[in-house]
Amino acid sequence: MIEESNYSLKHLNTFGLDVSASMLVRISSQEQLPQLFKSDKFRTQRKMILGGGSNVLFTKNFIGLIIKLEVSGVEVIEEDDDYSIVGFGAGENWHGCVQWAIDHNLGGIENLSLIPGTIGAAPMQNIGAYGVEIKDIFHSLEAYEIGTGNFVTFYKEDCHFDYRYSVFKGEARDRYIITRVNLRLTKKNHAYNIEYGNLKQTLTDAGVEELSLANISRAIIEIRQSKLPDPNKIGNAGSFFKNPVIDSEFYESLKAAFEHIPGYAHSDSTTKVPAAWMIEYCGWKGKRFGDAGVHDKQSLVLVNHGKATGRELVQLSKKIQASVQSTFGISLQPEVNFI
Repeated sequence: MIEESNYSLKHLNTFGLDVSASMLVRISSQEQLPQLFKSDKFRTQRKMILGGGSNVLFTKNFIGLIIKLEVSGVEVIEEDDDYSIVGFGAGENWHGCVQWAIDHNLGGIENLSLIPGTIGAAPMQNIGAYGVEIKDIFHSLEAYEIGTGNFVTFYKEDCHFDYRYSVFKGEARDRYIITRVNLRLTKKNHAYNIEYGNLKQTLTDAGVEELSLANISRAIIEIRQSKLPDPNKIGNAGSFFKNPVIDSEFYESLKAAFEHIPGYAHSDSTTKVPAAWMIEYCGWKGKRFGDAGVHDKQSLVLVNHGKATGRELVQLSKKIQASVQSTFGISLQPEVNFI
C-alpha cells in the first residue's frame, strides 16, 4: 500500500475542488484491504472509498483516511456461443471498459460511453444513459465486507437495482467495498438501442447506414461532448440531480398548467420528468454566482468555473431545488454525494 499524508484531492474529484485529506492510501489489489482494516494505524480513523471522484462534492477538507481504489485488470471469466462474462477490476476507468468491450465486439455497454468514473462505482447508483442501465448487462460483483473481513459475491437480484439506486446506497451502504464487477455482454446478435433522445438523428446525420457497436458509441460520445463540459476544462460531476419519477395523474395535472412539460412512462402508474427541462424553465440555465454556476448548454450540470467551494455549489443546488419545488411541486434529489 502507498500511504500519503495531507494529500490534496483537487485532481481526484471532477469538480476540481481544492480540498485535502488527512491521509490517502492507494489500494492496488483486493488482498490489501484486510491488511488495511486490521491495521492499528487506521482502525479508528474515519474512512471513505474514492474511485474516479466523479460523483462526490467535497464541502470541506476530509479529516480521516481516503482509500483510493486502484484495483485493475480485465478478464473473460466465462463464455458460451452467445455471451461473455467479463470481470473488471473496480479501479478500471468506466469508459475504458466500454472501449475494451467494443474493441472485442462485445455488446450491451455501448450506450454508456463517456460516463466518467470507475467501474467499481457504477453498480452503486445503477448508472444509465440513452435507454440503458448497468443492471441490463450486470452479472455479479465481488466485494469486501468490512465488518467480517470476508469477500462476498452479489448477483443481480442481490443488488436491488432501481433508478439510480442499489442496495449499496441503501441497507448495505458503507458496509462493503466493491473490488470487481462482472458484466454479461453479447457476442453476436447485438440488440442495438437507438430510440432514446436524439441518438437516431445523430446517426442519420453522420450517414450511418449499418449499425455497429462502434458507430453507436461514437454518436453518443458526440452528443455528450456537445452538451456536457469536459471536467478537465471546467469542474463538474455530470448530471447533478436525478430525473424525478412522479405519479402519472400528477403529471397530467402538470401538463394542464405547463403545456410543454415532457414526461416519459416509468411504470404503469408513474412518469419520469426531465429535471433539466424544469431547471431551465425556472431560469437557471447559464446562471453564475461567483465561480459556482449552471452550465450554459445543459442545465442539469452544476459547474465550478475555477475557485468555487463545495459549500457554494451546495447553496446553489438548494436554490434550484427550492425554485423547482415552488414552481412545479416536485422535489429534486441530487445524484451527487455531499461529503
